[in-house]
Amino acid sequence: MYDSVLVATDGSDTATAAVDHAITLARQFDIPLYGIVVLESRTEYDNAIVDPEEADRRRRQRAESVLADLEAAAEGLALETTIRTGVPHEEILTYAAEQDADVIVIGSRGRSSFKGALLGSTVDAVVRQAERPVLVVDK
Repeated sequence: MYDSVLVATDGSDTATAAVDHAITLARQFDIPLYGIVVLESRTEYDNAIVDPEEADRRRRQRAESVLADLEAAAEGLALETTIRTGVPHEEILTYAAEQDADVIVIGSRGRSSFKGALLGSTVDAVVRQAERPVLVVDK
């Protein structure tokens, strides 16, 4: 059915559920798993209180922690992870194409989405623009 799976995660509850689902797929079909965390490039810092370099360092540390959790959960699977900086849906779709992933697994809402939204804006853009199946997971 699938020869590889890509999971996009930000560490949110729904992303964690998506990671669990992607790992289950990878184990069931004995296929490679790719994981991506995207550091949003459109974030602007508009006051002198927030040091942009410190904020970026903390975001990168958080991304590394999220991927370390993925690596621990996916023990025994063929796994490749990456941290990208850019517009999240664009980076997810680009990485999926680069890896020729057969399916993208993503949580229904990420950290920055409104709780009442049906889908987060990143998820919506991935679903609308993907040239491969997208599996949207809710917690």
